Amino acid sequence: MAKIKQITAREILNAKGMPAVEATVTLSDGKSGTASTPSGTSIGNYEASEIRDHDEKHFQGYGVLKAVSNIQDTIAPALLGMEATKQPEIDKKMIEMDGTQNKGRLGANAILAVSMATAKAAAKSSLLPTFLYLREFIKKENVPMKIPTPAFNILNGGKHAGENVNFQEFMIIPASSKTYSESLNMALVLYGSLKKTLEQNNFTTLIGDEGGFAPKLANNKDGLNLLKQSIETTSFRFGFDVFLGLDAAATGFFNDGRYRIKDRTMPLSSSDMISFYEEINKEFHLLYLEDPLAEDDWNGWSNIYTALSQQTLVVGDDLTATNPYRLQMALDKKAITGIIIKPNQIGTVIESLAVVEIARQSGLKIIVSHRSGETNDDFIADFAVAVSADYIKFGSPVRGERVAKYNRLLEIEREIKSLG
Repeated sequence: MAKIKQITAREILNAKGMPAVEATVTLSDGKSGTASTPSGTSIGNYEASEIRDHDEKHFQGYGVLKAVSNIQDTIAPALLGMEATKQPEIDKKMIEMDGTQNKGRLGANAILAVSMATAKAAAKSSLLPTFLYLREFIKKENVPMKIPTPAFNILNGGKHAGENVNFQEFMIIPASSKTYSESLNMALVLYGSLKKTLEQNNFTTLIGDEGGFAPKLANNKDGLNLLKQSIETTSFRFGFDVFLGLDAAATGFFNDGRYRIKDRTMPLSSSDMISFYEEINKEFHLLYLEDPLAEDDWNGWSNIYTALSQQTLVVGDDLTATNPYRLQMALDKKAITGIIIKPNQIGTVIESLAVVEIARQSGLKIIVSHRSGETNDDFIADFAVAVSADYIKFGSPVRGERVAKYNRLLEIEREIKSLG
């Protein structure tokens, strides 16, 4: 089998103009893989740690030259000569070299770039598309291959849009019976419809970090109303062809034990916040509700699970941080019915696959997600198909760093058809 012959790294820019780490792994048979790591804007406390230089003269302190040198000076010498297909051993070696719980020594941005680049190179060497290669590392019984249903974030809020409104993502989610191509077409029709609706209501059509529109709204409910109006002006049927979803990213508006949202004049307790979600759910029949409460409000999470999980997918992101320990806590406390998987929250491909495995065995829905600070890397699209995720979140169907993933899924859709 092909062995790792060379590993190089460099500093590139992500979609937000922030430095990111890119690594290239070259094998003894001449095949190579290149991968780059994204960054989040709203970063949970339990995520693996990316390393920044903190040199104000270089990209205002956000440079990643230290992470790049960690790859070239520490990681590369240790991995040279290892068989590229031994992904578990390669990832384990990097985890052990780092030696911290949060990848704080070498940096999750350095480790993940090498981990993903190795998987890409090994896939090429094995003459397999990356999604089929990655399936070798999962238990495939009762896991049919499919393209996940996309949840399109077409109205951005919170930290992704200058706090124009509290909730971070207002999503349209096509019915799971639609093919991926049909879903993508639907997203573009509804994106155009939302633009018209905003113009008619004298709202700005400037966009946020993930390509969704970012109007300044009086309250969060207005965002859902705008999406509903946009659906109703098309031939798509609300609640039948297309549904609504929310990522509240509630840690962002939680302070001193209270939630502060534009829809209410007074700060809300956890139970008041849950009552608000119940109220909007009656009106909009949310298919999906992510991070409705703060990442340490465990009592609240257990209560919202009891109140809404029969009707709505209750999803943990900041709560679970693609971390097996946080996931186990969420399962023990009966807090969620779905989990966000972001490889950069944990730092290696194999650990990400392991968290998916635990979640699936526990009956959770799997949602594979990008970050707001994305690169043009499309690895996450292959990863989502490899694990047969239920949903994917790649943002709006615009902007190069989002479209790279959506276009890769179109290619995978064709490849799966050709496999018969």
